[in-house]
Amino acid sequence: MRQAQAPEITAAGTDDAELVRRSLARDEAAVRAVMQANNRRLFRLARGILRNDAEAEDVVQDTYVRAFTHLEQFRGNSSLSTWLSRIAMNEALGRLRRQRPSVEWSTLEKSVPEAQIIPFPLASPDDPEKSMAQREIQHVVEHAIDELPEPFRLVFITRVMEGMNVEETAELLGLKPETVKTRLHRARNLLRDNVEKKIGPVVMEAFPFAGRRCERLTEAVLKRLGYST
Repeated sequence: MRQAQAPEITAAGTDDAELVRRSLARDEAAVRAVMQANNRRLFRLARGILRNDAEAEDVVQDTYVRAFTHLEQFRGNSSLSTWLSRIAMNEALGRLRRQRPSVEWSTLEKSVPEAQIIPFPLASPDDPEKSMAQREIQHVVEHAIDELPEPFRLVFITRVMEGMNVEETAELLGLKPETVKTRLHRARNLLRDNVEKKIGPVVMEAFPFAGRRCERLTEAVLKRLGYST
């Protein structure tokens, strides 16, 4: 009789403590579940700091390698997702400091340049090039978000794109809830006239990280951690 396959583990159906326990025991399914649940958030956070897809992917890989090789340090004081997000932000900020050693985080908020947007007309529902137009509009959104100063960009990504609430964002970024609200308001003001009124919900799909791209990164991390894939 053929042995039945073990059910797939999903982060949504398994608590952090169980995922950590299984990952520490080198349960590949648990490691995969953690990565697949967090890939997009970590990528968006890293990209929000570095504004470069390739470097953001490198940061996500380095984050997982660091996290899974030091997983015993996770104490459960915050969620596993928040713990991973902090590691990713530290990795990304470390790269940014090496690239721009004279730039201090606190000084970035003082400069609020206008987002430089390339106007692009919306395609009609019957337009055969609609999908191409949507991709172009998505690029406009990503460009506009990239133009936000770093402190506002990270708050915008966590609150709007990742759907985190004020308290979660404040905990992740080490801010007061009032500061989160203020920065989000300023970020929206920079984007609204040129982007939000034109394309609204499309902003939720900016910087996708799924499908083959997500799977490729997951496999690369597993290989670095010594799993047979």
